[in-house]
Amino acid sequence: TRVTTSIEVVGQTEGAKEVEVRARVGGILLQRSYEEGASVVAGQKLFQIDRAPLEIALAQARATQAEAQARVDQTIRETARLKGMLTQNAISQKEYDDMVSSSAIAKATLLAAQARVRDAELNLSYAQVTAPISGITGRAQKSEGTLVSTGADSLLTTIVQTDPIWVRFSIADNELDRLPKRQVNKASVRGVQIVTADGEAPLAGKLNFAASSIDPKLGTLQLRAELANPDNSLLPGQFVRVKLITGEREGVFLVPQTAVLSSDKGKFVFVVGPDSKAQPRPVQTGDWQGKDWVILGGLKAGDKIITDNLMKVRPDAPVKIQPAGARPDAGKPQAGKA
Repeated sequence: TRVTTSIEVVGQTEGAKEVEVRARVGGILLQRSYEEGASVVAGQKLFQIDRAPLEIALAQARATQAEAQARVDQTIRETARLKGMLTQNAISQKEYDDMVSSSAIAKATLLAAQARVRDAELNLSYAQVTAPISGITGRAQKSEGTLVSTGADSLLTTIVQTDPIWVRFSIADNELDRLPKRQVNKASVRGVQIVTADGEAPLAGKLNFAASSIDPKLGTLQLRAELANPDNSLLPGQFVRVKLITGEREGVFLVPQTAVLSSDKGKFVFVVGPDSKAQPRPVQTGDWQGKDWVILGGLKAGDKIITDNLMKVRPDAPVKIQPAGARPDAGKPQAGKA
């Protein structure tokens, strides 16, 4: 039998992006425009902060800019007039130079006034708080009517991007021995499957991060996978099973998990001997494949493995082979082929 080889570990989902939405200007919070816990798109309006004080600040900045512009225009005219008088020796060079300096100062003052207007315009635009990314919103941290600020207490809500969603997990150092050159990359990992708690069909993902070193405290390599989540069926914080597909293996057998027993010497199964009696057979197990163990060694084609009534099986106990599909006799061990 050919089976897929894999490494299976437990992982936890997390948002591909997790951002804090904060107030960038202070003022009274007038409105919350989204439903808490709902999906939003980038650019969507979330909150409205009172615009009135910011509009007044913008008007004042524009008035200052107009005053500075008038001063520049005046100094330009004065400079031109004094330049003509200087050519006629009607004024001193110092008087002309002073006016040139005054004109330069006026232009610098205008630039500062223009910057203050731009700053006031930005502050006014910040009064409408929008979503920086698409995702699922969190609980609002401020209620309507609250005075918000731009300090440490500026948090309004959070947004988590869930499509795509990430799964963070790790594999033990000794598990790396099952990979070519002990490396986790696109060549050694052929695919990633995510299995949720309900056990439904696995979701396909891909590796998007592998740490460059082993965690010395835990002895594990940190990894992360990414998968599409358009219907938000996965939420951040969920525990899932992650299966790294590492290749295929031929010449193995699939045996029901219930038929594989354990002893102090390791795993074994009961097979039917030539005399129709039960015989214990040590086996080398690999991974699980659905409800079966992958048996790497200890069996050969045609072996009859006892799968039913194992609690009553003892070495050299007689075994009745039941045809496939037939109803087993109660209390008698039944066997199936490997």
